[in-house]
Amino acid sequence: MQFEPAFLKIAPGDTVIFVPTDKGHNSEIIADALPAGGEAWKGKINEEISVTLTVEGLYGYKCLPHFGMGMVGLIQVGEDISNMQAIQEAKLPPKAADRMEELLQQVG
Repeated sequence: MQFEPAFLKIAPGDTVIFVPTDKGHNSEIIADALPAGGEAWKGKINEEISVTLTVEGLYGYKCLPHFGMGMVGLIQVGEDISNMQAIQEAKLPPKAADRMEELLQQVG
């Protein structure tokens, strides 16, 4: 139960397309895991969603049905990582928190 790839580094204005390759998945922002001014998203189960990210920073996202199993991902937009601490302090289920910490180690 993981996103592939689970970590992306993109430029402001790039578009990310989430494609559910198996049934029962979605992509949505984790509450408080996006930069100030960044736009949240919430995809429907089993549906592709396209997200264009224009505000620099880190965006933590999840698959809602599998959040407790650690299905999370991270997108770094540009070079601004000033909201890293907010993501580290976000309330996540234990497996999701462990996985997010692994993803945060890839930031740079």
